[in-house]
Amino acid sequence: MPISQLYPNTHPVVPIKACNPKNNDTGSKPKASPQLNRWSRARAIRSGRKLDRSSSRTQTQTLEPNQSPPTVSLDVDSDDAVSEDGSEFMAKSIYIVSDGTGWTAEHSVTAALGQFDYCLVDRGCPVSTHLFSGVDDVERLLEIIKQAVKENALLVYTLADSSLSSAAEKACKLWGVPSTNVLGPITEAIASHLGASPSGLPRGASRVPLSDDYFRRIEAIEFTIKQDDGASPQNLAKADIVLTGVSRTGKTPLSIYLAQKGYKVANVPIVMGLDMPKTLSQVDPKKVFGLTINQSVLQEIRRTRAKTMGLSSQSRTNYSEMDYIREELEFAGKLFAQNPVWPVIDVTAKAIEETAAVVLRLFHDRKHKCTMSRISKRY
Repeated sequence: MPISQLYPNTHPVVPIKACNPKNNDTGSKPKASPQLNRWSRARAIRSGRKLDRSSSRTQTQTLEPNQSPPTVSLDVDSDDAVSEDGSEFMAKSIYIVSDGTGWTAEHSVTAALGQFDYCLVDRGCPVSTHLFSGVDDVERLLEIIKQAVKENALLVYTLADSSLSSAAEKACKLWGVPSTNVLGPITEAIASHLGASPSGLPRGASRVPLSDDYFRRIEAIEFTIKQDDGASPQNLAKADIVLTGVSRTGKTPLSIYLAQKGYKVANVPIVMGLDMPKTLSQVDPKKVFGLTINQSVLQEIRRTRAKTMGLSSQSRTNYSEMDYIREELEFAGKLFAQNPVWPVIDVTAKAIEETAAVVLRLFHDRKHKCTMSRISKRY
């Protein structure tokens, strides 16, 4: 099923009028929100259903390779960009279209949106993204583009099939839809560099045998899951990377992220008053990475965690108390000081991907015996 995803912290708030029971007129139907109608139509497209075009009385036609998109009446609602209370609805849509999984385009859009966090976080420019994956025929492609016209959306596409890519380019140009072809320029550059033509098939469609890299990643994921939270300490020496830190420093999600890239990862929690596993001292210290975090941020994370676990504020626990957190971080700091070869990474303001990038940079620098002048300092 295609995925509809709202960009984090930018979910547009659309005011919707509730029905007034005092003015219940059985002879009239309640007026639907224009925005809800748009979302309904978008969901219909994403689920593969055709939209009702009775008002325009037009039918989608399949494009030939050199044929231009048909001229159709799009019936753009004049109040589509206005909420029920008459205020302007400022959220903008980005349509992501792919004939494969859409991961490449989705990640590209997410990375680009990261450049606009300054206005996304405070909702100065709210945006919603919609992923349409597995689009493999022109008819469905044109339906999506026509919906993009109605929502004044930006179209970002990765279409390996040249006929689909050409149809998207022509339709967007004809109907005035801003668009960008993510794969086009780099595919052309690589084709020129290699002196070969691209296959035109979506990634994974060629049915090539599963590679050794694929099985290596599966093995890494299985290993990492079994080693989560200090389990099976006798296997620490088999890990490529060992992460250690106090509770809620992101060891598990970071481990899984690295495992998906093919690294066998073990994570060992630091618990005040408990000795670390003896097998940790037998691990190559160049494989071990310490994680730390700001105490105030950690307290907030633990308070949230305690709520999800059903622990009330009256419950007697020091898990999220500042004094205990401070002591625990000091205990971890002493352990890190006793092992100066371990790099210590401050995860306070870092996303999982950012922390992973630091870990892998240091890991490969050490593996290839590069100069490590900043080792034992915080990152």
